[in-house]
Amino acid sequence: MTALKARGVRRTFEADLAPVRALRGVDLGVAKGEFVALMGPSGCGKSTLLNIFAGLDQADEGDVIVDDLRVDGQDENWLAKFRRHHVGIVFQFFNLLEGVSTLDNIVLPAILGGLRRKAAETRARDLLDLLGLGDRTDQVPAVLSGGQRQRLAIARALVNEPAVLLADEPTGALDSEGGVEILELFRRLHGDGQTILMVTHSADVAAGASRIVQMRDGRIVDGDGTAPSATADAQSRPG
Repeated sequence: MTALKARGVRRTFEADLAPVRALRGVDLGVAKGEFVALMGPSGCGKSTLLNIFAGLDQADEGDVIVDDLRVDGQDENWLAKFRRHHVGIVFQFFNLLEGVSTLDNIVLPAILGGLRRKAAETRARDLLDLLGLGDRTDQVPAVLSGGQRQRLAIARALVNEPAVLLADEPTGALDSEGGVEILELFRRLHGDGQTILMVTHSADVAAGASRIVQMRDGRIVDGDGTAPSATADAQSRPG
């Protein structure tokens, strides 16, 4: 089964001097349960592709399918619901709620996802224990180390049990020790069956994935862009 599929995806951004062709007909498939690293130099289009899978940006052309759902061409209300229930997103610079506790950084998106407060707290505490932050529930993110902040961001991304975890340079703001810690966590999540697509420019980080796909100039140039067990695209919508 295919968790992520892009087919003929193109994206152009308007700029002052000339249009920037970020994606130039990308085809990529990621199987359910796979851990794929998307590599390439800055400006090659890898983060743009990740944002399109996340519903944070829209392709100009092409098909985008995530967890058997067509993402391309949807409106913002649909995409907001889709993000709450189907994808978890981990950013380079954490994007945490700085003024609330570690616990509530996870509880709030769980409530938005439909859980009642008590169930959301139970799920949040379980994730904090799993990620080694069980003794930090009342602390605010500012007092955590970089690695701890990224683990908190990952816990938040996982709280609604997404089909796919999308990570954009998740070790980019960390020192080497923190980076190793996060990569080990991703390997553990992958071992438990989590589908992961991770953008990185680091060969050392990418080596932790089960498959590496290289991008350059808006195209996939190395690595098989096809998921190992791709299936026909579904056309359903979230209920």
